[in-house]
Amino acid sequence: MELNSGSTSYQAGDIVYVFYRNPHVQNVANIQEAAVVNNPENPGELALFLYETYYPLTNEVAVYASAEEAEQAYEQYID
Repeated sequence: MELNSGSTSYQAGDIVYVFYRNPHVQNVANIQEAAVVNNPENPGELALFLYETYYPLTNEVAVYASAEEAEQAYEQYID
């Protein structure tokens, strides 16, 4: 299964980068590496696996193919 986000296609096994907010300190966000996996809770869908948790991979999630791309977006939106 693939998910197209803009011009990027993701497949199970891809490594991507996302912004992750610290659940204990809401004003802290970091760039984290996540794996694209087949969603075990919804067969036929993709998910992000991050910190031992599955997150739905939808077009509403900002996903970056490289750490550099994520850092540029982070600087633009967070700083």
